[in-house]
Amino acid sequence: MSGASLSRRVESVVGRAPPTATLARLSLGLMVLVAGAHKLFDPAAWTVYVVDWLVPWILVSPTLFMLINGYLEVGFGLALLADRYTAFASLVAAVSLTATVGYLAVVFLTQGAFGDVLARDVGLAGLGWVVFVESVRERA
Repeated sequence: MSGASLSRRVESVVGRAPPTATLARLSLGLMVLVAGAHKLFDPAAWTVYVVDWLVPWILVSPTLFMLINGYLEVGFGLALLADRYTAFASLVAAVSLTATVGYLAVVFLTQGAFGDVLARDVGLAGLGWVVFVESVRERA
C-alpha cells in the first residue's frame, strides 16, 4: 500500500469518526467509569496511593475512601457516557484529576513515588478540562 493510498484510507476513516468533542467525552467517561468500577471491585489496589501523611486528612479509612470515590466515579462516568450533566460531570472530573496531579506531584517531589501515575494523570486532567470547556461552549 502506497503512502497516498494509506493517507486516503486514514482520511476516510477519520471523516466518518464522531466529532472530537464527542470522542473526548466518551474517553473521559469510560476512563472515569472503569476507574470507579475497579475501585469498587479492588479498593486495596488503590489504597497504595494514600501515603501516611494523607490518612488523617481523609477522615475515613483509605479503603472506605476508595469505595466512596468508586461509587461517585461510576455515576459521573455514566453521566459522561450518556451525555447528561456533561458540564458538571466533566468539571468534577477535571477538578478531581487536577487535585490528584497536585497531590501526586507533592508525593513525587517528597518521596519519589508515583511518577508514572503523575505523568498519566496530567494528560487525563487535561482531557477533563477539554471536555468541560467543550460542553460549556456547546451550551452557549
